[in-house]
Amino acid sequence: MWKCLWPRAAVIMLLIASLLSGAVYADTHCNFADEIIRIGGVVPLSAPGSVAGGIGMEWGFQQAVADINNDCGLRIGADNHRVEVITVDSEGVSEFGQLVVERLILQDEVHGIVGFYHSAVGLATMGLVQRYKMPTIYAHPRNDLISAAGYVGYEGDPPRRSEGVDYVFRTSPPSSIVGKIVTDWLVEQGVKDVVLILENTDYGHPAAAAERAHLERAGVQVDQLEIELGTEDFVPILTRLFARPQLPDAIRILVSGETSYNLTQQMAELGIAPTADTICVTNHLAFQSEQFWKTVPDGNYCAFDRVGTIPSLYNELAADLDARYQEDFGDILVSFAMEAYDSVWLMADAMERAGGFTDPNAIVEALEKTDIDLSQGHYYFTYGSHNPDLPEGTPAYMWHQWPVPVVTVMQYFEPGQSGLDAAVVYPEVYQTHGRSYFKPGTSP
Repeated sequence: MWKCLWPRAAVIMLLIASLLSGAVYADTHCNFADEIIRIGGVVPLSAPGSVAGGIGMEWGFQQAVADINNDCGLRIGADNHRVEVITVDSEGVSEFGQLVVERLILQDEVHGIVGFYHSAVGLATMGLVQRYKMPTIYAHPRNDLISAAGYVGYEGDPPRRSEGVDYVFRTSPPSSIVGKIVTDWLVEQGVKDVVLILENTDYGHPAAAAERAHLERAGVQVDQLEIELGTEDFVPILTRLFARPQLPDAIRILVSGETSYNLTQQMAELGIAPTADTICVTNHLAFQSEQFWKTVPDGNYCAFDRVGTIPSLYNELAADLDARYQEDFGDILVSFAMEAYDSVWLMADAMERAGGFTDPNAIVEALEKTDIDLSQGHYYFTYGSHNPDLPEGTPAYMWHQWPVPVVTVMQYFEPGQSGLDAAVVYPEVYQTHGRSYFKPGTSP
């Protein structure tokens, strides 16, 4: 059974050690004002949340803090202000997420909040950040409704702008965007019968609904199986597939965190997928190749979605972050670490352009006018109070939504392969090996 490869205490010590040199350097050449700009960071660092995701995001927060402070922090008026991120553990549970967000706002008195991994925590905390007027950037959750917070009437009615200021922003792509990339690829492969295995959460249900809708519109037969996060033995669920007349053409896993590793390995051990007849599409955590192969040794030829710029498109900042991540963790840079890094910079940049960090409405206005290049690309927000009219047919989730995140389908074709060497198979514009799929047993 896969456990967190980085004990929490060891991770904290690693992060402290990696920042000490930067902090000392900043102190020696910057004249910081006494008041520190505090940003809250919300991530899962305990089960049942995705611990690997939380650790990667916390690492991204602290790298951003070090870079900002080594550049003398934020310039507000005549003063330079040091930035710090106060990280709290949501455990991937809605109720704990609410508790720690309130603690950040009321006890730690943060000036903005960033991060979040699980959609359930994101959905549960949106009301709080609105109530307390706290500028917040959701950097990883995919539920469509998160970035539709500024709108009402998204049950089929035309979107209508709600009253007041919307403090919620999102940089990760909604499930509908991710799902369409994956399902378009499956349709291109000619599949006729797909099984979705989803977690019973606010991520799993809407993600499955979006992907099912895309597939069924293309004439694909779709069935679903549900699992609970934290489950370790999936054999009773997976053996239901053998009751079918034949195994499906593809199995799509909509399960987050470490649970997806265990499910994928047990599916492979049972000979269900990946096979010559059944495509395996697993969770994006498969990109963390060192952890993936330790837990899923039979996962060769699994495909997976990747949200975030791909290695062949890394800019200078992403390449530098990748080198740091490999030095600290011995594995390639993960997209959610980049998301966390960029979210801190986005908040800090908005505060600096707003000319302060105590007026939440000014920070929101500055965020809406974001125009900055970071590790995942060029950030901006098309729709907000600066441009409030969504054209007919534009989904409500495009409000306060970064519109151009990169989403790809990747696939391993060699056992133990690095995620950096995995093939990008879709969309065609990003393909790295000139192939849209590697059938098990084949290679470039």
